[in-house]
Amino acid sequence: MAKDTSKDRSARDSHYATLRRQVRDAKRERGEIPTPAPQKRKKSAEGWTPPQLAPEQVYLYGLHTVRAAIDNPERRIIKLSVTQNALARLEIGAPETLPFPVEIVSPQEIDKVLGPDAIHQGVMIETRPLPVRRLEALKESPLLLVLDQVTDPHNVGAIMRSAVAFNAGAVITTQRHSPTESGVLAKSASGALELIPYIQITNLADALGELHRLGFYSIGLDSEGPAPLEGTFRGEKIALVLGSEGKGLRQKTRETVNALARLDMPGAIKSLNVSNAAAIALYASRQFLAKAAS
Repeated sequence: MAKDTSKDRSARDSHYATLRRQVRDAKRERGEIPTPAPQKRKKSAEGWTPPQLAPEQVYLYGLHTVRAAIDNPERRIIKLSVTQNALARLEIGAPETLPFPVEIVSPQEIDKVLGPDAIHQGVMIETRPLPVRRLEALKESPLLLVLDQVTDPHNVGAIMRSAVAFNAGAVITTQRHSPTESGVLAKSASGALELIPYIQITNLADALGELHRLGFYSIGLDSEGPAPLEGTFRGEKIALVLGSEGKGLRQKTRETVNALARLDMPGAIKSLNVSNAAAIALYASRQFLAKAAS
C-alpha cells in the first residue's frame, strides 16, 4: 500500500511559504525591496483621523519592529493587536503564555488606529516610551552620534540603523524639531530603536558642553568645514554632530563643537542625505578609533 505523502507535502509547502514571507519581510524592513504602493493596497485615507495619544502612549507596528520590541526587556508593552496569520509569523508562542494581553484582530481594525497607509503587516503594539537615559551614562562609550534638529523620522530611523551597525553608544537629538518615539521612527529604524539609546535633550549647546566634560571630542560635519573629516579626529572618544536636512548645523552648534570637518567627495555630487553622511562618518570614526587603540 503506497504511503500518502499529501500531508507531508502540504506541511513542507507551508513551511517554505513561511520562510519565503519572512525573507521578503526582512528585505522590506531593510529597504532592499520596495513596500507595496499605497494604491495597490486599495485603501483610502479619506475620512481617517489619527487617534489622540496620551503623553506616555506609543504605537509600534510591523513584524520586525514588534519582534524587536518584544525582545527588549526595557520595553513595557501594554497590548499586542495582531492578526492570526501575523501571530504565527511572529513566532512568539501562544498568546496565553505572553506577559501582556493579546487581541486577535483583522487588518482593517489596525488600519483604523494607524491609518490606511501604514505598512503594519497585521501587527501593532501599544507601549510606553523607553526609559529616559542620561548623558552621564554614556561616558564609557567611545562613539556617539548627535543630531542638530534632524526632523525627518525616516532619516533618523536610518541613522539609528547605521549607529547600531557601527556600535555607537547613543543617538542624541533635540526635543524640539526632532521626531519623538513613534511607529514611523521605529519602522524606519527596523529594530534599531530597541538596541540603542535615543536621548532627546533640551539644549544642544549645553549637552555638547557636558559631553566635552566627559572627555568627548565633538566634530560637526559641515560642507564648508576647514579640513577633511579623516584629518580632524582627536582623542579616544568622539561625538559626531550632524545638522538638519538643507540647513545643516545651526550657528550656535558650529561655535560649540570642538572642530568642524567636511566629507570630501571627488564626484560630481557634493552633498549627501544626512543618513548617508552619518554612515560614512561613523565608518571613518571607527577606523580612527581602531588605529588609536592598536
